[in-house]
Amino acid sequence: MYDQIREDTLFIILYTLVTGMAIMSSCYLLLRRGNAFAPDITPPVRLRRWTAAYFAAAALCHLWYMPIFFLTSSEDIMMTDLVGGLLDSMTVFPLAIIVMLNTLQDRQRPLWTIALMIAPFVVGGVFSVATLSYALIPMLYVYLLLLSVCIVIYMVRATRQYGRWLRDNYPDLEHKEVWQSFVVLAFILLLIVFYAFVSEGPLSQYAMQVIGIVLIGYLLWRVETLSDLSLNDLPLPIRNRSTLVALPEKNIELLLQQHCIETQLYLQHDLTLLKLSQAVGTNRFYLSEYFSSLDMNYNAYINDLRINHFVGLYREALDTQRSFTVQQLALESGFRSYTTFSDAFKRKMGLSVRSWIKLRNLQNK
Repeated sequence: MYDQIREDTLFIILYTLVTGMAIMSSCYLLLRRGNAFAPDITPPVRLRRWTAAYFAAAALCHLWYMPIFFLTSSEDIMMTDLVGGLLDSMTVFPLAIIVMLNTLQDRQRPLWTIALMIAPFVVGGVFSVATLSYALIPMLYVYLLLLSVCIVIYMVRATRQYGRWLRDNYPDLEHKEVWQSFVVLAFILLLIVFYAFVSEGPLSQYAMQVIGIVLIGYLLWRVETLSDLSLNDLPLPIRNRSTLVALPEKNIELLLQQHCIETQLYLQHDLTLLKLSQAVGTNRFYLSEYFSSLDMNYNAYINDLRINHFVGLYREALDTQRSFTVQQLALESGFRSYTTFSDAFKRKMGLSVRSWIKLRNLQNK
């Protein structure tokens, strides 16, 4: 394989380009404070740093393999190759898993499990380097395949849970974070499969570098356009901190009427379950249980209030004959985007916004 690509100048240029992109991306994430992709978004610091570490590890491993393009001794090539595989298993693979986990912001997952998963790679890599032998490599590749399957199963379940968590806590989000987490998973796994099983031949090597370029660009964009949801959980002023306890359902209903509906707290774009529970004087677990007793979740409760507010604004605008747009009224009703509003409206009313307006106009004639 290395004999074929050693004299391929185009491949060496492409390989160097990927290395340079990884280095620049790592430096950008670590050193730049602003956000060049979406200036109005503050991305998660934890995800930003782990992704920078992943880019740095990928660049260092690329640099390690570069001497193979110029070495002539088969023993030197084998040693460089085996040590590179060991470095990959100790840095790039675990960091890729950590990046995937950190795209999910519902909770911080323990990292020691990743160390356990990678341990067989490290042991096998050390043995291969010590004995200067490829004997264990097929077994390690089979283990990598099984590990990849387990990671896919876990990430699919975790991402679905993350989607439910978003819907239960953040009514303003369009939930793009969920499917984009699957895209991150797909790109990383595709790169791993090429690395382990389809790495023979120049075409597969070119494909690996192209996938690497796409992955770097996509991860960089994903990190910079993912909102830090922890910033949405900054506490509101609480009526009385000593009352943060379980409350009877009738009390919660009354407090929601007083501190959410009458004050129109639901119009705040960044209102979360945590903020609402603090305003009411309980914790989000008990408040979530209350919504469950009504056969709904927090997302549906807040959006129902906002849609009712929209209907009131729409009727008022017609009665006063003031000019308006549906998008404007949706924003005034607490929705961050028209897409979120239209989806919530159709779920509650059973009609699209346009169909509902046509029906209202027919009824008024």
